[in-house]
Amino acid sequence: MLIVDIVGWFGSILVVAAYALNIYGKLSSASTPYYVLNIAGSTALIINTLYHHAIPSMVVNVVWIGIALVALFKRAKKEIAN
Repeated sequence: MLIVDIVGWFGSILVVAAYALNIYGKLSSASTPYYVLNIAGSTALIINTLYHHAIPSMVVNVVWIGIALVALFKRAKKEIAN
């Protein structure tokens, strides 16, 4: 197994963990850890998909990171304002 495949599996685990923790009420979808898990997981998946030339999957993960970053910045801006 290539290191890039290990990175991909790690990213998959992070994204699925964020989703599962949210669904089972252990992690709010509005929490910083939720955003960080999604950003880290998607970043790892992008590395894997780029290596394997899986462009559609890479694009999904780029969008996923964009959504998480926007939410994270909005949260930070709101906390600074308070």
